[in-house]
Amino acid sequence: MRSKKARLITGAVLPVFNHPLKLAGEIGMLDAISCGRLEVGFARAFLPHEFARFGVSVHESRERFEEGMEQVRRLLEEENVTIEGKFHSFKKVTSLPRPTQKPRPPFWVAAFSTPESFISAGTAGHSIMAIPMSGTGMKELLRLYRDAWRKAGHSGQGRVMLAFHMFCAETMEEAVRVARQPLNHYLKTLVAAAADWTEGLNSKDYPNYDKLIRGLSKETFETQVEKGGAWVGTPETIAR
Repeated sequence: MRSKKARLITGAVLPVFNHPLKLAGEIGMLDAISCGRLEVGFARAFLPHEFARFGVSVHESRERFEEGMEQVRRLLEEENVTIEGKFHSFKKVTSLPRPTQKPRPPFWVAAFSTPESFISAGTAGHSIMAIPMSGTGMKELLRLYRDAWRKAGHSGQGRVMLAFHMFCAETMEEAVRVARQPLNHYLKTLVAAAADWTEGLNSKDYPNYDKLIRGLSKETFETQVEKGGAWVGTPETIAR
C-alpha cells in the first residue's frame, strides 16, 4: 500500500492586507517547492493595531477578505484572468508559477466566533480552522458550517481543524506547573492587543467584539482547562 504524503499547511495569509497577485504567486511557488503538498489557510485579521498600521478600515474587513480570497482562487485556477474589483483590479493576468495541484491547493478559512464566517466557508466549499476557546459554543458554529456545506451541494461534511492549547507531561502536577503561566500570559496579551476596540467599536464586520474581548478578559488557565479549551495533563488524561 502506498503511504500518503504528509501535507504542508501554511499559517493563515491575510487578503485584507495583501494584494491577490502577490498571494497567488507565493502560493503557487510554495506548492511547487512542497511537490504539491500545500494547503493554504486564510484569515480576516482582528487586532486593531494591524488595521491602523496598514491604513485599512476595519469596516472593509469582510469585503476585502471575500474579494481577495476569490481573486486568489481564480488566479490559481485560471489563466488570463481579468477582474474589476472594489479594492483590486487587473487585466489578462496569468499568475506564475502555476500551482502543482489541480485546480489549486485546498483552502482553509480561520474562524473564531462569527456565524457568518462559518456559513461562508461552508457555502464556498472551504475547510474550516477554528479555536474552541468558548468550549461548547463551537458545536453550534460547526453545525452552521456543515449545514451550509450540504446546502451548497458539496459532498461529505467538509473538513474541520480545531486548535487547542495543549501541554503534556509525565504527571499532572508538572503539566499544570509548566503550562499555567504561558497560557495566562497569552490570554492577557491577546486582550491587551485588542484593547483599542473594546469601547465604541460599531462595525457589522465584527459584531459584539467588545463583548467577546470582555469575555476573554475573564478567562484564565483554570477556566480554559475546565471548559476544554486547553488540554493539560498526562498522556492518559489528554487522550480521554
